[in-house]
Amino acid sequence: MHYRELLNQIYDKKSELNSLLSIYWNHYSNLGTWQFWVIVATLILPLVLLYFTVDRRRIFEIFFFGYTIHVLWTYSDIVLEKYNLFIHTYLLAPFFPIALNMTTSVLPVGFLLVYQYCTNRQKNFYLYTLVLSAFFSFVLGTIEYLLGMSEFKNGMNEMYLFLIDVVVTYVSYWFTKFIKKLVPLQ
Repeated sequence: MHYRELLNQIYDKKSELNSLLSIYWNHYSNLGTWQFWVIVATLILPLVLLYFTVDRRRIFEIFFFGYTIHVLWTYSDIVLEKYNLFIHTYLLAPFFPIALNMTTSVLPVGFLLVYQYCTNRQKNFYLYTLVLSAFFSFVLGTIEYLLGMSEFKNGMNEMYLFLIDVVVTYVSYWFTKFIKKLVPLQ
């Protein structure tokens, strides 16, 4: 098959997928569903909490760390969704990334508040990350699954979510420390 024919098939399938996502959202994930409002709440409430709790003296450093969590988790989620490993069954809108509330708000805010707490009080960041990762994976991930808001497929489970959380957070931490050495943020 010629590359142009294959690209055209890919474009057609993408259009079909976008259409199916819109139909699905209109029927099962729209403003009239409780799942939509859970997604909105988990997108907005952590950001409101962050507004009142962030250490404004270190805001660029802390937000840099949180932004790195956001980017790494967003790419991880794209891979998990693409290969049907971890699927969020409800979405904010069909044109947004499916797990927008988690990768933009819940996970980055949770981990950046742990980062802020540990670095301000000389606590063991690695240990606190393990505890929060366990909470996000084994408690929050399980609740999402039991409510039907996510599905595990092809061998994926909460343990893998835990490992991804830990890797994403540790890499973000090391990257933030590296950038702080290059460019002092304070």
